[in-house]
Amino acid sequence: MDIIEAIRSRRSIKSFQSYDMSQDEISHLLNLAVLSPTSYNIQNWRFVTVTDQSVKDRLRELSYGQRQVAEASLLIILCADLKAWDKDPGRYWQILDERQRNDIVDAIKRSYRGNKSLEKDEAFRSCSIAAQTIMLAARSMGYDTCPMEGFEFDKVGELIKLPADHIITMMVAVGKRAKEPLPRGGQLDLSEVVFENHF
Repeated sequence: MDIIEAIRSRRSIKSFQSYDMSQDEISHLLNLAVLSPTSYNIQNWRFVTVTDQSVKDRLRELSYGQRQVAEASLLIILCADLKAWDKDPGRYWQILDERQRNDIVDAIKRSYRGNKSLEKDEAFRSCSIAAQTIMLAARSMGYDTCPMEGFEFDKVGELIKLPADHIITMMVAVGKRAKEPLPRGGQLDLSEVVFENHF
């Protein structure tokens, strides 16, 4: 499936078939996810993958009983390392010579040091872009998805043993749709949402 068709046919699916994704498929999906862009290439997203049914069942309880959590073949909890910028940032630019790498590392540290709001903003930006990559890549592979924020973040963090310097941003359920979704509710006309040069 090409990218245009993946965009057009992607829907948020609430009910999935019982279906096992292969480990090769999961790896392929995640290898595409990590091609998503991040500020300064700090690659601050972290992906917790869940296929164990008992864990999915517990996550369903923490997601207000939403069935797609337990029915999905794969659940991806998108987290972010808030301190990725300060954890050996030179490794993000191994292809550069030492002088260029040091210049970028200095720029990273100047941007992020003491700026907790930027750490959090970039965490959500990075994970949002990665989530869209996951959803479109999964669709192109013949799978469906459901992005989610309706869950108890703190309790899910406890369940997955989230490190103290990380945050959870969302979850994405991945699987084969059990039934066709309702028609789209209707997109606003471009005249309402697109402005040229200024509002």
